[in-house]
Amino acid sequence: MSTTSDSTTTSTTTTSSSRHETAVVLPANLHARPAGQLARAAAAFTSAIQLEYADRTVNPTGVLAVMGLGATAGSSVTVRAEGHDAEQAVTALAEILAGAE
Repeated sequence: MSTTSDSTTTSTTTTSSSRHETAVVLPANLHARPAGQLARAAAAFTSAIQLEYADRTVNPTGVLAVMGLGATAGSSVTVRAEGHDAEQAVTALAEILAGAE
């Protein structure tokens, strides 16, 4: 006679997530070069990142999506992120936007 014992271990991981947001006034139109820089930078973060302009919201990891916002010099673009590295993501993308030429 054999007996089998099944034991299931359940682990719960608590993750701390944060949400950050900032608005940046563009010094120049949001064209291909800064859009590419934004896409590369956004892809390096694990947080969910969004860019918002004129009631449109896009994921900044896509160059065409960023360019499709049509943001122009003097307009305000909002950067939002939620996740472990949200603060760093918002800071990095805001710096790229603020330095767009």
